[in-house]
Amino acid sequence: MNSRIKIFFELTKIKITSFVTLTTAFGYIAASSQVDLAIIPVLLGVLLLAFGSAALNHYQEKDFDSKMNRTKNRPIPSGRISPAMALVITSLLVVSGSIILIVFTNFLVLPLGLLNLIWYNLIYTLLKRKTPFAIIPGSFVGAIPPMIGWAAAGGSMTDPQMIIIAFFFFIWQIPHFWLLLLVMDSDYRQAGFPTLSMLFSKEQLSRITFVWIISTAVTGLMIPLFGIVSQLWVDLALFASGVLLTWKAFGLLVESNDFSAFRLNFKSINYFALSVVFFVSIDKLIS
Repeated sequence: MNSRIKIFFELTKIKITSFVTLTTAFGYIAASSQVDLAIIPVLLGVLLLAFGSAALNHYQEKDFDSKMNRTKNRPIPSGRISPAMALVITSLLVVSGSIILIVFTNFLVLPLGLLNLIWYNLIYTLLKRKTPFAIIPGSFVGAIPPMIGWAAAGGSMTDPQMIIIAFFFFIWQIPHFWLLLLVMDSDYRQAGFPTLSMLFSKEQLSRITFVWIISTAVTGLMIPLFGIVSQLWVDLALFASGVLLTWKAFGLLVESNDFSAFRLNFKSINYFALSVVFFVSIDKLIS
């Protein structure tokens, strides 16, 4: 049983899908300033859809995964689960998540959830086999989950507050994908994916990555300007988080022959996104 649970969590990329669910909750809290029982089916439905999307991605990339050291032990390439069973699990997860969302939420939530699945599995996943710049349109998948939460809470899709939140996660997703591609560069090359290092030198990659990270910090600091935050200490906490992210990003501009700075900044930019979610949510819940 423990082995099956482990396989399931690997197949559904529990860390990534949990963050998708977290940002959905963030959108809900930002729109409603509360956590109530109505949030439960929203998060459960989104989590199941995200699980299904992740399992489908395993199926789509099984041949590539078998060629990379990082992914060759995933459930399908390692033989712990068959491709057919992965598709069955995908179908069950997507259908069950869709049913929950269509029954217990409003008419906008399920279309947004399915849009995210389609964008990730049919656009980004296929496009990244052609160009490393797939990360830019692919980053739209970071913006949709908070939009789902916002819509589920009854928020307007044209509200400037929702737009800046979605825009922040879109901008954050670009260096998130970008840095992951750089950290795993040799694996991606081995599997036959086009990589950024084929187009740019390390120095160029460092400077471009630095700009994307600064853009993420600036976008995060723009959030209070839209009236989302009411507590001064939250403004200061967001400012401090942005300064810390920027300071660590300067490490990218130091000449080095390895990719350790990319790995450090990959962690830093994810911690920054978590800090934005945490501080803004606290502000909304105590205001």
